[in-house]
Amino acid sequence: MSFEFYIAKRIHSAKDGSREVTPPAVRIAIIGIALGLAVMILSVAIVVGFKKEVRNKVIGFGSHIQITNFDSNTSYESTPIAVSDSLLSALRAYPGIRHVEAFATKPGILKTDTDFEGIILKGIDRDFDWTFFRENLKEGDILQLPEDKRSTNVLISRYLADRLGLKLGDSFLTYFVQEEVRARKFTITGIYETGFQDYDKLFVLADIRQVRRLNGWDDDQVSGLELLVADYDRLDQTTEDLYFDLAETQDRNENSLYVRSIKELNPMIFSWLDVLDINVVVILVLMMAVAGFTMISGLLIIILERTNMIGILKALGESNASIRRIFLYVAFFLVGKGMLWGNIIGIALCLIQSATHVIALDPAVYYLDAVPIDLSLTSLILLNIGTLAASMLMLLGPSYLIMRIEPAKSIRFE
Repeated sequence: MSFEFYIAKRIHSAKDGSREVTPPAVRIAIIGIALGLAVMILSVAIVVGFKKEVRNKVIGFGSHIQITNFDSNTSYESTPIAVSDSLLSALRAYPGIRHVEAFATKPGILKTDTDFEGIILKGIDRDFDWTFFRENLKEGDILQLPEDKRSTNVLISRYLADRLGLKLGDSFLTYFVQEEVRARKFTITGIYETGFQDYDKLFVLADIRQVRRLNGWDDDQVSGLELLVADYDRLDQTTEDLYFDLAETQDRNENSLYVRSIKELNPMIFSWLDVLDINVVVILVLMMAVAGFTMISGLLIIILERTNMIGILKALGESNASIRRIFLYVAFFLVGKGMLWGNIIGIALCLIQSATHVIALDPAVYYLDAVPIDLSLTSLILLNIGTLAASMLMLLGPSYLIMRIEPAKSIRFE
C-alpha cells in the first residue's frame, strides 16, 4: 500500500470532525453520483427496451426483408409474383437468411350484424413462422392449415374483436370489392393482441389459398416473400446483397423482383426510433455533468477542510503531485461509493418494472402497454466505466488547487 493511498484511506474512513460542513458535502456528492448513475441506467434500459419492443412488433407483422413485384404499388392490393421451387431453395440457402415464407394480402370489409370495419386479410402458408403471434396470442390457438383444402379459420386481433363484439368461435362475413363484390365467411379460432394498434386494427390472418382464389391467382403466385435474417445487425448489408443478386431475376411471367428491408417499408417508424438515441445521449451528458459538478464541489470542500494537513505535508517534503494523488484517491473512494448505490438503485428499479410493469403506458400512443426494460451486462459495464472516467477527469482540475496552498500560511489555517 502506497503512502498516498494509506493517507487517503484514513481521510475517507475518519469520523466526523469538528467541522460540520464536511459530512453533508460528502453525502451530497455521493448522492449526486448515485442518482446520476441510476438515471443513466434507467434511461438506457428503457430506450433500448422500447426500441427493441417496437422493432420486434413491426418485424412480427412484416418480417425483416420482403421480396415483392417491382411494379407493386404501396397498397395492399398487390401485383403477384410467381415463386418457383428453385428460388425458394436459393433463398433458404442464402447466407444470413434463417427463414423464408410466402404471403398474400387482400383488403376487405369485415361486417357483423351491427357494425363493420376495414381490414387486410393476410394469407399465410403452412410454413409461416408463428413465433411472434404465439407470444401475443390471448385466446384460442394458431391456424392449423390442412393440405387438401382451404381453411376458413382466421386469427383476428383483440382490437377488432372488441370493436365488433366478436368472440372465439364466432363467424363473420368479409366483403371484397373487385370487379364484382365477393363475400367470404370466416370463423375465429384465435385472438391476438400485440398492443401495436396501427397493425392490430388491420390484420386478419387466414389461409393464403383464400386470397389466391379471390384474386384468381395460380398456386405458385403470391404477393411476396417474407425473409427473416439470422443477425439483425447485418440487416442492411444482407438486404443490399440480396437486392443486387436478384436484380436480374424474373419470374415465369417476366416480373422483376423488388427487395426491401423492414426499415425501407416503415421509414417513419425506424427514423423515429433512431431519434430516441439522441435523447439518451443528452440525458447521459446531463447526468454525467451533474454528477461531476457535485463531486467537484465535494472535493473542493474536502481540500479546504484539510488545508492545514496539506501545509504540514508540504513542510515535511511531500510534493504537490503526491498530495494531489491523496485527494484523487479520496475522490475515487467517494465516486465508488456513489456508483455502488447508483447501481443498486438503478438495477433494483429496472427489476421491479420488468417484473411488475408498475408503470403503464397507453398502447394507442406508445405501442406498448408498459414501460419496457432491456438492460444488458455490456451496457451496465460501459455506463460504470464511463461514469468513473468522466468523474475522475473532471476532478483533475480542482486538484490543482493544492499547488496554490503555501505551507507557511496553511499550517496556521483554522
